[in-house]
Amino acid sequence: MKSIISATSKLLLLCLLSLTFSCSKAENAPASLNLQLAVEVINDGSGTVKVTATANNADRYYFTFGQSSTEEGVRSTDGKASVTYTSSGKYTIKVTAYGPDNSSAVATKDVDVVVATNNDGYVSAESYPGMKLSWKDDFAGDALNTADWTFEIGNGVDGWGNAELQYYKKENTSVKDGFLTITAQKEAFGGYQYTSSRIKTQYNKSFKYGRIDIRAKLPKGQGIWPALWMLGANIDDVKWPHSGEIDIMELVGGGPGKDNTVYGTIHFDNNGSYANISKGYTLPKGDFSDKFHVFSILWDESKITWFVDDVEFHTQEISSPARKELQEPFFLLINLAVGGRWPGSPDAATSFPQKMVVDYVRVFQK
Repeated sequence: MKSIISATSKLLLLCLLSLTFSCSKAENAPASLNLQLAVEVINDGSGTVKVTATANNADRYYFTFGQSSTEEGVRSTDGKASVTYTSSGKYTIKVTAYGPDNSSAVATKDVDVVVATNNDGYVSAESYPGMKLSWKDDFAGDALNTADWTFEIGNGVDGWGNAELQYYKKENTSVKDGFLTITAQKEAFGGYQYTSSRIKTQYNKSFKYGRIDIRAKLPKGQGIWPALWMLGANIDDVKWPHSGEIDIMELVGGGPGKDNTVYGTIHFDNNGSYANISKGYTLPKGDFSDKFHVFSILWDESKITWFVDDVEFHTQEISSPARKELQEPFFLLINLAVGGRWPGSPDAATSFPQKMVVDYVRVFQK
């Protein structure tokens, strides 16, 4: 009998302990967050999407927008965020809601985004007296023509010699609807906090003298540095600056006086004492992100002249022996840098993504 009572007592004790544990667990369990995600696509061609997340007892939210596997998300305390996509497509928006006790819930939604490219702006001539079109790229199709262009990958040496902050990769270049788009993103990749693209015609296309027209719409903002430029085709043998450099257009963004000003520059060895000569052109109204402009050089054996929308703003002679490297074949480069010694770093006012859109590149020669 004593054994039976003892066994019964133990069983009752185990039941009580189990009940007490269950009650305690129920009291501490997080309440259901009941997360909801609402998405509003702004159908004006801008690529803007607004998102609103609501959840019971949530005190913070984290959004990602499906732009890349390494994109930097957006944190929010009120459940609201927005994104501006730079190209059309289907994207998955994901939100994670967190409660004060670190409980969490996840919701996703797919969105179809249409980004319209405003083609307003200056258009250059399709022919010039005494010259013929020797090469062009109108960016037809849906991919970069790798018979003419190659990608440069990474951050180079010392940020491509300029302490730039981005990692260049192929994925930030797109070709669609007759436009080349290079997009600078704020995202961690390869040990850097920004990504972008840099392409060149080295080993495929090089040119000596002529007129080069590039129609482009530029990005803006502190620390943003787009460039349309050229390097001597012999750079592998003689190195920079002995190879020479011709900058058709550079912009160092950062508000009034910067987003509306571009520069034309030459870099050369100068008989062993490196030199560069530059001059800027400022738009009379607006900035270079408002619409397309045509950036040009006219180059012969005696001088280089720079134009914006056929307005001449800079000329440099190149016939002297100190500038002989500027009388050799050059290849083209197009890139969108982030940060560097000249523009400085992005600040809190710099929005991402930023993009440079190129309509065409044309080379005319005698």
